[in-house]
Amino acid sequence: MSTIDPDRQQALTATGDDLATLVHHHSTDVLLALLDNSALDETQLCLLLDRKDLPAEVLEEVGRRKNLLKNYRVKRALAFHPHTPRLINVRLIKDLYLMDLAQLALAVGAPPELKHIAEDQLLARLAQLPLGQKITLARRGPARVAGALLAEGHPQILSVVLDNAYLTEAQVLKALAREKVSLSVTHAIAQHRRWSCVCNVRLALIRAPGTTLATVLAFLPEINANDLRDLIALGVVSEPLRQYLQAELDRRSDTSE
Repeated sequence: MSTIDPDRQQALTATGDDLATLVHHHSTDVLLALLDNSALDETQLCLLLDRKDLPAEVLEEVGRRKNLLKNYRVKRALAFHPHTPRLINVRLIKDLYLMDLAQLALAVGAPPELKHIAEDQLLARLAQLPLGQKITLARRGPARVAGALLAEGHPQILSVVLDNAYLTEAQVLKALAREKVSLSVTHAIAQHRRWSCVCNVRLALIRAPGTTLATVLAFLPEINANDLRDLIALGVVSEPLRQYLQAELDRRSDTSE
């Protein structure tokens, strides 16, 4: 005759301190039984989900129970758990609040695929967001989101997003490569203390049609001869600018002689 696990039996009916203790139990069967305990509240369930050693069976069971997932704190805790099964996580991400999505996209231990999905969700919501939330994302959002906000060119966003620690050179270059990049974007990047000093960004600014001649001339001393030749190539820059660049290259040749 099989014996009944007393801890499992207790997990079904425990309350108070006994229930709080069982949340830290090592047995998967006991933890699964806890989910059937009507006294298990949101706070205790979230404490359970905070356990990094939580068995996969428990995470899967929580993810299957719609009554538990009606609570946002529970849903968030499950979405952020490093061992939540992928299919459950993908489903949960769509329901996360804006800044929780941003936090997940930046989480060091999160799988790259899930971080990418979280970014996709943020990008899909950008158009409908009020300015205040966009500014918050511009300050702390992940790279692709920061790049999209940079490309929008809103003056109050530009003043924040270029200082975003997660904004990458690739996203800045992508914004500058847009066919209809706004003058406000090129001007803000050209004046920024960090990005205006990056070689590839300077080259992109020179190619951008909205960059002022004064800015281009200020950059020229730092542009090497090979890059100048590339810029002079037909179709890369406007003809008047091409002539300025050619004159700079000729001047260097004369000086070296």
